[in-house]
Amino acid sequence: MLFGLACAAVGIGWAVVLTARLLRLSPGSERMQEIGRAIQEGASAYLRRQYLTIAVVAVVLFLGIGLWDDLGWGTAFGFLIGAVFSAAAGFIGMNVAVRANTRTAEAARGGVKPALAVAFSAGSVTGLLVVGLGLLGVAGYYGILTSWFDRDAEQATRELIGLAFGGSLISVFARLGGGIYTKAADVGADLVGKVEAGIPEDDPRNPAVIADNVGDNVGDCAGMAADLFETYAVTAVAVMFLGALNFGDTDLVVYPLAIGGVAIIASVIGTFFARIGRSGSIMGALYKAVAVAVVLSAVGFIPVTMAFDTGDFSFAELYGCTLIGLGVTFLLVGITEFYTGTRWRPVKGISAASTTGHATNIIEGLAIGMQATALPVIVIAAAIVGANSLAGLYGVGVAVMAQLAMTGLIVALDAYGPVTDNAGGIAEMADLPEEVRGVTDPLDAVGNTTKAVTKGYAIGSAGLAALILFDGFTTELGLEGISATFELDDAWVIAGLFIGGLMPFLFSSLAMQAVGRVGGQVVEEVRRQFRENPGIMEGTVRPEYGRTIGIVTGEAIKRMILPSMIPVVFPIVAGIIEPRMLGGLLIGTIVTGIFLAIAMTSGGGAWDNAKKLIEDGEYGGKGSEAHAAAVTGDTVGDPYKDTAGPAINPMIKITNVVAILIIPLIVAIHG
Repeated sequence: MLFGLACAAVGIGWAVVLTARLLRLSPGSERMQEIGRAIQEGASAYLRRQYLTIAVVAVVLFLGIGLWDDLGWGTAFGFLIGAVFSAAAGFIGMNVAVRANTRTAEAARGGVKPALAVAFSAGSVTGLLVVGLGLLGVAGYYGILTSWFDRDAEQATRELIGLAFGGSLISVFARLGGGIYTKAADVGADLVGKVEAGIPEDDPRNPAVIADNVGDNVGDCAGMAADLFETYAVTAVAVMFLGALNFGDTDLVVYPLAIGGVAIIASVIGTFFARIGRSGSIMGALYKAVAVAVVLSAVGFIPVTMAFDTGDFSFAELYGCTLIGLGVTFLLVGITEFYTGTRWRPVKGISAASTTGHATNIIEGLAIGMQATALPVIVIAAAIVGANSLAGLYGVGVAVMAQLAMTGLIVALDAYGPVTDNAGGIAEMADLPEEVRGVTDPLDAVGNTTKAVTKGYAIGSAGLAALILFDGFTTELGLEGISATFELDDAWVIAGLFIGGLMPFLFSSLAMQAVGRVGGQVVEEVRRQFRENPGIMEGTVRPEYGRTIGIVTGEAIKRMILPSMIPVVFPIVAGIIEPRMLGGLLIGTIVTGIFLAIAMTSGGGAWDNAKKLIEDGEYGGKGSEAHAAAVTGDTVGDPYKDTAGPAINPMIKITNVVAILIIPLIVAIHG
């Protein structure tokens, strides 16, 4: 535990050092700084309003959990820690990102290498904060509960479930709200600016262009950071909870914290290797950092595993599970890049389909998304079987924790994306030399792939983590004297499977409708400004950027509430009706959620990069019919990959966490 806390401090400390270095760099010309400030102000205003809304819900839940005797204030304060740390990871990471965008654009004057160094450093700050705060929260609160309040391992990990719930709740709100914001602004900007007016993507004449750049940060940076914090923290808590229920107060309870600690040190070292080599490959530079961290983690897990009293398991069994987790990371990253990278057949197939029209682009994109589910699910299934054969379900938990050990660098790959995207937009709006955009564009194209890779990684881990949470739910039910067997010939279980299976679809439907409707409002506003102020297109009148920012801010926050309630309300209602129904619901949500999330994120990423490939001159280039079709596909794919798809990840886990929290209620009704 102390080792984990020390490693968390190293990760957070290095993030602080990187931040100080970034802020010392030149932010560019006065015009660049003016644009950068507008993006900063818009992003900060949105997050403050979003978190204020979430805080109202969080305070009610904090008091409700604390006053409920069966949960108590230990669980309530865990909830508060999880919520605050999740929000902090997103807010701090976003604030660094919106200051790094001008500095990346300025660094791009010197070429790809310095620009990549700035953007990746900004991404690394977010990544290290996510894992550092995650490990600090879990290990720190567990230490407080066991040392100061004399909780045994089982009671302490039960109260840690509150921390998991707090992180999950913030995550689902942040992913949804940020996703609705970023894609509504993006859709509105593209449909009127690029398609109707025929102006470039980041043209300062577009009234939605600042809102679009703000959205990159609140969705792909703040929302993603909260999401991965939740994934990391919930998984650590789930594995510790499983260890405590099955093995009591042993080293197996805190072993996951040691795994996380080793990986933070490996990730810090890995950041030094994100440098472009002789090949000139940007993606190669980023993957080199991940590869170094994976190898160092695999080596570091050896002495850590040997140092622990592993009880019923041999060194080979537990270490084998960690290697399975690292292997899953490698395979999921590679598979996702294959389906979303511009070098590979799937994206080229969508680009080629665009030459025959909008409909064929959509058909091919949907097909690629569905096809992209096959290999990741096979990898996840093989990992479950392999780890289970070595060390049972606890072994599966160790594999998931080892997989998530790479979260710091994987998040860095994702957070790097919005920084480079914003840098390109600033270069366009500030009229920087064409060669600067020639540097930021390839960085941005790689960012599209890395963002897709991160989502595939997070969703894959969600499936494994939810399985551990499900086992915790069934074990806890059994300990309370409630039947915890879920047979497929039981009508209640089958009914639960169907209800759980529909949840991700209903959730995604509401999220996508929100993007479409808010995006429609942005379209109308941009059209109004173009119609009423002809000087905007002539460049003599400044657009009213604040109007579009105000629309998406208010509407995104309002429309995130309803879908966010689905993973909270459904398990509570099912548990009240019949525990067996709730058990079926949890499995149904996991299964359909994984398939739908992967199809959406990979399909959306492929649509996006197919458009980028055409804009680079392939299949007709900009202004061609193929390009118009690709823009349509990308517009459809945007809410897929950046709103609904990634938000399914926290939705799956919050459903399972709520099920564990309401066990006292289930016992009171059905015991």
